Amino acid sequence: MVAVYLITLVGNSLIIVVVRVDGQLHSPVYFFLSNLSFLGICYSSNSVPFLLFSSLKDYPTISYISCYAQMTIALFLGMTESLFLAVMAYDRFIAISNPLCYTIIMNSRVCIQLAMVTWASAFLLAIIPIIAIPAHFCGHNVINHFTCEVQALLKLTCSDSPVRLILGLVIGIFTLPLPFTFILISYTHIVVAVLRIHSAEARLKAFSTCGSHLTVVTIFYGTAIYIYPKPQSRESQDQGKIISAFYGIVTPVLNPLIYTLRNKDVKTALRKMMRKKES
Repeated sequence: MVAVYLITLVGNSLIIVVVRVDGQLHSPVYFFLSNLSFLGICYSSNSVPFLLFSSLKDYPTISYISCYAQMTIALFLGMTESLFLAVMAYDRFIAISNPLCYTIIMNSRVCIQLAMVTWASAFLLAIIPIIAIPAHFCGHNVINHFTCEVQALLKLTCSDSPVRLILGLVIGIFTLPLPFTFILISYTHIVVAVLRIHSAEARLKAFSTCGSHLTVVTIFYGTAIYIYPKPQSRESQDQGKIISAFYGIVTPVLNPLIYTLRNKDVKTALRKMMRKKES
């Protein structure tokens, strides 16, 4: 686990640095990619150190304040990633459907504004559980999860209060269906735009630019849809714990690999940076 965490930090940090220093990567898609890499570092840092510390104890404990903080940060980062994936789908749509005006529409000011709105919206949504979930729980206070995950905490509340139901509805709508629907609409328009291209080579190139993003979207929403929307039995809770841990630990490692392995620009920029360090 330590090795995976270190790889996460190094891999995502490299992407942030190379996007920052290489002028050829100063474009919207890499700007949003660097935001995703920063999210990966934060997401992993929110869970992995706690898991490592807990593994040293027979009965790991955590204070209410720390538990709430961990839950809120995880929600905030998850919502931010969901919204950023929707923004990146819009960016791909503009790049493919309107390439001549792409740099005008997606200029640096627009990109910064989109990023700020995304971070701010996710933060406001993540604050809701602090207000909605009570500070004290009835009955036992043992969390059936590796971390302070929102679903596990909700299991400890006394009843299905209206506030709790509203919380689940708000988080569910803004984290899953709304951004995912926007992504589907964007890719529907992308497919239509690509099919209008006469050259088969150009069509393949256009589709290939979306491959990495689609892979990350599939992993993110596939995991979230499995864990959250359905009622959880004991068996599904255990499966959800494993999948949630997989997402928190492994996915931040996969994201930089997914975006760089097939990306010639990023690989070229990394080689240039390595050569400069050697010289």
